[in-house]
Amino acid sequence: MIITFTIENWMSFKDEVSFSMVASREKQHGHRIPRVKKFPVRILPVTALYGGNASGKSNFFKALEFAKNLVVEGTKPDEMIPVEPFLLDDDCLEKPSRFKFELLINELIYEFSFSVTRDAVVEEKLVEINSTKEKILYSRKGKKYKINVSEKGKRKDFLKYVSEGTDNKQLFLTNSISQNVDKFRLVYNWFRDILTLVGPSTKVGSHYSTNEYISDLMGSMLERLDTGISTLAVEEIKIDQLGRSDVENRRLFKYLENNSDSIIFSKLGCTLNIEGEEAYLTTKRRVALHKKANGTTIKFEIDKESDGSQRVIDLLPMFMQISPSDFNKVYIIDEIDRSLHTLLTRQLLEFYLDNCSEKSRSQLLFTTHDVLLMDQDLLRRDEMWVAERDNEGSSDIVSLGEYKDIRNDKDIRKSYLQGRFGGVPRILLNSSIINQQETD
Repeated sequence: MIITFTIENWMSFKDEVSFSMVASREKQHGHRIPRVKKFPVRILPVTALYGGNASGKSNFFKALEFAKNLVVEGTKPDEMIPVEPFLLDDDCLEKPSRFKFELLINELIYEFSFSVTRDAVVEEKLVEINSTKEKILYSRKGKKYKINVSEKGKRKDFLKYVSEGTDNKQLFLTNSISQNVDKFRLVYNWFRDILTLVGPSTKVGSHYSTNEYISDLMGSMLERLDTGISTLAVEEIKIDQLGRSDVENRRLFKYLENNSDSIIFSKLGCTLNIEGEEAYLTTKRRVALHKKANGTTIKFEIDKESDGSQRVIDLLPMFMQISPSDFNKVYIIDEIDRSLHTLLTRQLLEFYLDNCSEKSRSQLLFTTHDVLLMDQDLLRRDEMWVAERDNEGSSDIVSLGEYKDIRNDKDIRKSYLQGRFGGVPRILLNSSIINQQETD
C-alpha cells in the first residue's frame, strides 16, 4: 500500500509536493479504513484527485508511471533518463527531479527515494522501518554506496561488485534484481506487480478476454449496470478472419513450429490466444450478447459497443480483483470518469468501498472532473484532494482534510465550484471578447 508519495521538480510540480494516504482522526467511514497492527497508522483505501484542466492531475499520474518504469524497466546505457523537470524556471533544468515513496509491504514499511537528471541517478536510498527502528539497507550518492545488509564473504563481495557495476543512469534497485540479488526484491516486486497504472485508454479488461468464468461474471454485472449487454461470451474464430496479411500469418506458423503450440499477441488492445490446428490457426475472442425483442440474442464485437460500455468492460475486472479483502493491489486510474455516466462511476466505487475493511490491503487512487463524486456520503474529506496551478505555472495538491471547518453533513460541491478549495479553472472567456474583436 502507498503511505506517502513525494515529488519535486517534475513536469508542472516545481516545489516539493507530498501526497499522503494516512487517515486523519475523522471518524466518518472509519469501519472501512485498513489498520496495521505493528504501526499506529490507518491507511486510506481510496483517494480522489480533483482539479481543473492543466492543474497537474495527469502529471501526478505520470510521475508514478515514470517511477514504476524506471524501477521495473530501467534505462539502456545509450539512452537518456526520460525525466521531465519543471520547464518554466531555467534553474530547474539543471536540478534533479526527486521522488520518494513510503510503502507498506508485508506489514513492514519501506522508504524508497531517488533523484535523477537526464544524465544520471544523483541519489538513491532504501530504508526498512519496523515498529521500533529504522534501518538504511543501502544509500547512494553518485557512485558512492553504503550497503548495510547481513551478508558475509562472497555474497558481500558480490553486492559490492553489483554496486560498482551499476550504470550511472540505472537505479541500484533495478540492477541488483537483474543480478539475482533478492535482498531488495520485495520493493522491486511491489512496483512490478502491485502498482498498476490505468490511463484513459488503457485496456485492463483485455487481460481477461478469453477467461470464460470472468466473462460470465462480468456479463451478469454488465446487465445490472444498464449497458444493454445481457452477457459476454468467448468464441473461437479462424485467424484469417482478423484481416491479417498472409505474410503475418506465415510468420506466426513459423514461430509456432519452432517454439510451441501457442502464442499471445495483441490486436486493437485485445489479447488473443492463438493455437495451431493442422493447417490453420484459430484465436479466441470475447463478444457481447444483446437480447432481441423476441427473446433471442444477437452477437456484437466489443469494439462495436459504445465507448462507455467498452470502458466499463475494461474497468470491471479491476474492481472485481481488488474488492476481496485478502487481495493486495494498488490501482491508479487517470480520468476514471472518461465516457462513464456519473451514476455508473459511483456504483463502481461503492462496489469497491463496500468490500473494504480493516483487513484490506488494496488501494484505489483516481483523478476525476466529476464533482458529483465529491460527496461525503461516499468519500471522507481526507480521501479527497485538489490539484491547483499557481500564476507561475507550478502545481500543488491539497487534501480537503486540512480544512478543519468542514462539517460532516456539509455539501462541499458548491464550495468547491465557488473556488473555496482551489482546483477550479479561472475562466475569463465571454462574449465581450468576440464583440471587442469585431469592433477592432
